[in-house]
Amino acid sequence: MPSIAIVGAGPGMGLAIARTFGSRGYDVALIARNRAKLDDLVGRLTAEGITAAAFPADVRDDDALTQALKDAATRFGAIDVLEHSPAPSIASVNLTSPSQTSPSDVQGWIDFLLYSAITATQAVLPAMREAGAGTLLFTNGAGSVDPIPMLGNVNPAQAALRNWVLNLHKELAGTGIQAAHVAIGVWVGAGGPPEIPTAEAEDIAPLYWDLHTQRDEAERVFTV
Repeated sequence: MPSIAIVGAGPGMGLAIARTFGSRGYDVALIARNRAKLDDLVGRLTAEGITAAAFPADVRDDDALTQALKDAATRFGAIDVLEHSPAPSIASVNLTSPSQTSPSDVQGWIDFLLYSAITATQAVLPAMREAGAGTLLFTNGAGSVDPIPMLGNVNPAQAALRNWVLNLHKELAGTGIQAAHVAIGVWVGAGGPPEIPTAEAEDIAPLYWDLHTQRDEAERVFTV
């Protein structure tokens, strides 16, 4: 069976993407820091007839993330699709405006978004190159495309991730490996600020399948 590894898996986009691929016959490897939350997701997917397994790792720990992906590849035979979408808890987010942003305000986001994406890719890409096939999908905020002043420390890291993914897409053209960037310009689920448009994760997840199967786009921006 083909498999997808979801880095930063949670009950929103991660679960919706897992269902999108799992319902089409993919085994699902779930990677995030919290073992209890991962086990809950595995239980929910298993109840729906989807084969899933948890591989706990902090995405900011390069060695742990690499090992989790290696373990997932061993468990399922290979990683055919990598989806990268880590998201911090809202309570832990520190936001600064551009003029008030210091280098340290940006560094944590670079580690969280860009460096973890690079680490995850390095863990799975050699096997994809050997197979001549694979898909690498990276989830980001729409501030990577159109920055917002209130996200002055987040947007530079998002833009760096986007730049790297678009360049990776160019490099891998013709190899059988698809790399694509997904920029989400809505609040996913309930509980967001009233001025920001919302959408359900289940409405966004199908575009990941489109990028995986159509294999001709470097980027999709989701808005409502």
